[in-house]
Amino acid sequence: MCNFSDRLKEERKRLGLVQADMARAGNVAKSTYCNYEAGEREPGIGFLAAIVSTGADVTYIITGVRSCAPSVPTLSREEECLLDNYRHSPEDQKAIIQATSAAFAQSNQVKKTGKKAG
Repeated sequence: MCNFSDRLKEERKRLGLVQADMARAGNVAKSTYCNYEAGEREPGIGFLAAIVSTGADVTYIITGVRSCAPSVPTLSREEECLLDNYRHSPEDQKAIIQATSAAFAQSNQVKKTGKKAG
């Protein structure tokens, strides 16, 4: 069964972050953060409140229960950046992004099934 430190590490990895990133987000030294993941220290509420900005599910880290429905995936930092770039693009460029994305998705489907998606 996962404990607090295991869930903290799991969330960090899910978000695609390294320990230094999480330490920075939580306003603690990297060595302090490493102690959290090793189970040698427990963070305070200030740290937990601060790492929410990374997209970490603090409810899950504390309780082991996800705060959102499993069918609603949490965006990774990379996905958030892509979405933010799209939202700040002019309308004509959004159309290009949509067409490019659809083409890549269709190409990927062909590779997986050997059949063109219809």
